[in-house]
Amino acid sequence: MLTEIRNVKVIGMAAAVSPAWDSIEEMSDEDEATVKRFIKKTGVSGRYSASPRQTTSDFCCAAAEELLAKKNIDKSRIGILIFVTQTSDYRLPATACVLQQRLGLSKDCICFDVNLGCSGFVYGLNVIASMLANTGTQYGLLLAGDTSAREFSTRRKQKEGHSGTWLFGDSGSATLLEKEEGNELKFLSNTDGSGYKAIISPYGAWRNPDSPDGRTHYVVMDDIAVFNFATDEAPRQLNEYMQLTNTTSLDYDCLVLHQANLMIMKRVAKNTAFPEEKMLVSMDRFGNTSSASIPVSLVDRYGEANEGTIKTLCCGFGVGLSWSTVAFNIAASDILPLVHTDGYFSDGYNLDDQV
Repeated sequence: MLTEIRNVKVIGMAAAVSPAWDSIEEMSDEDEATVKRFIKKTGVSGRYSASPRQTTSDFCCAAAEELLAKKNIDKSRIGILIFVTQTSDYRLPATACVLQQRLGLSKDCICFDVNLGCSGFVYGLNVIASMLANTGTQYGLLLAGDTSAREFSTRRKQKEGHSGTWLFGDSGSATLLEKEEGNELKFLSNTDGSGYKAIISPYGAWRNPDSPDGRTHYVVMDDIAVFNFATDEAPRQLNEYMQLTNTTSLDYDCLVLHQANLMIMKRVAKNTAFPEEKMLVSMDRFGNTSSASIPVSLVDRYGEANEGTIKTLCCGFGVGLSWSTVAFNIAASDILPLVHTDGYFSDGYNLDDQV
């Protein structure tokens, strides 16, 4: 589905991680040959991991605080906050409501969570831009990320391999949108629910509260199904998007893909006529950061830049199965350097908070 949204612009972006970075070699208890095969296949050499007390919202909150301070935005003028994640703080309430309070936003603010992963940044951008264009507020704040590395670090390794224990990294991002006359955003989005089992956490929620072996909340991934889906659908959608918008790879400074794995990304770039040097790669150091992977890649490449306008073409694809593409321009000076934080929110329920 093509969505066209007028008079809305992306005006700022930030991303946050913990100070703790570990190499695959440091994390692994496998033999050297296994580790080398994994690194060659995925492109991941290490990742940032949340502390036992940090959640996705802590990273998103830190990124948002940095972004709003840099942009000198009056918080009372932010009327929409959307939090996109698969690792929310609670089953209820929505973490977005807690973030509204933590960030000091007005009560006159629409806040809710969106449960999406790999495609979540682009889908979230679509939702918040649509709402911004049709409300009286001036600014919207999209927070997106996941702490899947922390999730996997507390579980035993799955028979499916090391896709979870080594592949994922922890991060959160903040993207600021503003109403601006003359600007236009176009989104192309698709869903194929017949592939929902390709990436699934089948136990621990309302459908299947208990698992056969007592473990809950772990993720099962069909690597082959995900690879085939991503290498077929992502380039097909990107090519369709460029055809609909009368553009080619020459019209963009960079191709920003969800950082699924390096083999997938190279295949997508090749099948959309993008030279590899235009394809941003961050997963070698950050791992797969789910819905934060697109903003993390932009922050990684342009966070220290101060001049020029970046013309981006972004595509997120994965869990659902779902995939979505958008192009937007952003000033390099509006992409902030990477934020490192070891902070976390004490809500009084953790036993350590009650001591």
